Amino acid sequence: MNDILKILNARLKFKANDSFLSDKVTYINILNDVNLKIKRGEILSLVGESGCGKTTLGKSILKLINLNSGHIFFNGKDIELFNKKQLFEYRKQVQIIFQNPYASLNPKMTVYDILKEPLDVHKWGGKDDIQRRIYEICKLTGIDIKSLNRYSSEFSGGQRQRIAIARALVLNPQLIIADEPVSALDVSIQAQIINLLLDLKNKLNLTILFISHDLSVVKYISNFVAIMYLGQIIEFGNNDDIFNNYKHPYTKALMDSIPKISKNSKEENITIQGELPSLKTIQEGCKFYSRCPYSLPKCKNYTPSNVYISNSHYVNCFLYDIA
Repeated sequence: MNDILKILNARLKFKANDSFLSDKVTYINILNDVNLKIKRGEILSLVGESGCGKTTLGKSILKLINLNSGHIFFNGKDIELFNKKQLFEYRKQVQIIFQNPYASLNPKMTVYDILKEPLDVHKWGGKDDIQRRIYEICKLTGIDIKSLNRYSSEFSGGQRQRIAIARALVLNPQLIIADEPVSALDVSIQAQIINLLLDLKNKLNLTILFISHDLSVVKYISNFVAIMYLGQIIEFGNNDDIFNNYKHPYTKALMDSIPKISKNSKEENITIQGELPSLKTIQEGCKFYSRCPYSLPKCKNYTPSNVYISNSHYVNCFLYDIA
């Protein structure tokens, strides 16, 4: 089985009051029929604007949030059907690296205790086994063993993120969800953390879902890229497909937003007008219709299907639907 994770028709909505004084309840649609596959041993980057549902999808995979409908399969098993024991084991196999290393580590615990806690919870072994595992993961992530008795507040942002990565890896998981893991760091430190993740991926045969809005980082680290808009995957492909042969107008707009030192191309850039539409109602037709400079009349009332450009590349857009 080549796919470690498979998401089918995932939908999620939250209840929300219209106002503080109103009893009227409306729904905010976060995930709208998400379909996605992640291959074992690969890095898949999930890209989109803030508020499009990237982090929520990550939390749904971790089973921190329950879907309203749809399925998430891990190693061929539907996690929505897991009992308490199966879910406990699943949490060992799927871990997360949070965005903010300053908020994700307990300031009252030493680094050793931070790394020891998940091993205690999952009954890794005796005292010597736990110490051996902590030393092993510190060596892999570049953490000085002599600093294990210090607190997280005594470290820089980059060092804290190494600790957070070590904590995520200490249980030897199969899948890591990296939620904007370098966005809070200086540019020079970002490169170190990205290279560390690539090195760990190769050494440990990790699978990584890399959530980001930084396309330069995504291009460097990814094997595959999924573009998300309003809780839906609108384009998917390998790294070369997305960065050199992108098709969706929204993907093109994202690429055009990357700062360039010089501009020799005569190709017209796309500027997206307005902000993300309200998530309180599911818009009929194409989700990008109201902001797309190439929209067709049918885009407003009909929902496009995935059109395959190649075996690895598909786009959700009527511009490429020849049927």
